[in-house]
Amino acid sequence: MPQKQVAGATIDVDDEGYMTDHSQWNRQIAAGLATELGITLNDSHWKVLEFIDRDFKEKGVVPGMRRMNVVGNIVTKDIYALFPDGP
Repeated sequence: MPQKQVAGATIDVDDEGYMTDHSQWNRQIAAGLATELGITLNDSHWKVLEFIDRDFKEKGVVPGMRRMNVVGNIVTKDIYALFPDGP
């Protein structure tokens, strides 16, 4: 399995560079990955990311857009504004 260095840590990634082991995720890794994409994370970004993290830990799957809207109270257009290349 491929790996890469982010924020001083080694993480497992797939062939496209996406993380494959959620247990390796933390705020420093998230900030490092965002920086690689030219995104500086602010409080609005963290609201989305922390909801996804909590929900994944509870349900075992990444929440869909509707769940983020209804349960996370996160508006779809806000997500696209925060992550211009898509959620």
